[in-house]
Amino acid sequence: MRAVLPAGAPPGGGAWIATPARDCDPGRDLYSLSARMARHVFLTGPPGVGKTTLIQKASEVLKSSGVPVDGFYTEEVRQGGRRIGFDVVTLSGTRGPLSRVGLDPPPGKRECRVGQYVVDVTSFEQFALPVLKTAGSSGSPGQRVCVIDEIGKMELFSQPFIQAVRQTLSTPGTIILGTIPVPKGKPLALVEEIRNRSDVKVFNVTKENRNHLLPDIVTSVQSSRR
Repeated sequence: MRAVLPAGAPPGGGAWIATPARDCDPGRDLYSLSARMARHVFLTGPPGVGKTTLIQKASEVLKSSGVPVDGFYTEEVRQGGRRIGFDVVTLSGTRGPLSRVGLDPPPGKRECRVGQYVVDVTSFEQFALPVLKTAGSSGSPGQRVCVIDEIGKMELFSQPFIQAVRQTLSTPGTIILGTIPVPKGKPLALVEEIRNRSDVKVFNVTKENRNHLLPDIVTSVQSSRR
């Protein structure tokens, strides 16, 4: 299991050189050195633990401090007190269906199902891909934050989405603030790829710590922009 380290300095190909000090703790310095290499920030945790809420709050704090933030989050849809699916909601306020219970796939398309939910891949791509295309463009000026909530089973039915996420991860000047599911069942290739990247910091969200993580998440993203 990869150590979860605090985020820090911007990415770069140069070597880090540490100057020893008399009161230096080698273990602590190595920890801090690895921390400064992280650029992207991801939250993980079980369903319903509060990852999306933290993403929304962090986005608002960052925007209020002048940080350019774009992206999307997923939100459950309820009817008569029963959850019937999920919507994809962009930070600009547009929304569309991600999945629904009992949804029929488009004619000629295979059914993409996660449990009782059928994924509307076309709708998801319509709302999510333009946001990622903008964030993943090397021509976008400055250090911008791209929110991706989440990179999970439903979203990974879209091959263009997978390609767009990889492009965004590799784009200089773009920091991803995203969510990934906890490992369960068959590993999801892109999720494991993200977990194992040296430039990614992962926060594990629990019921015990979710009310205290927001400042650390915001600080990690802001540190990545320096």
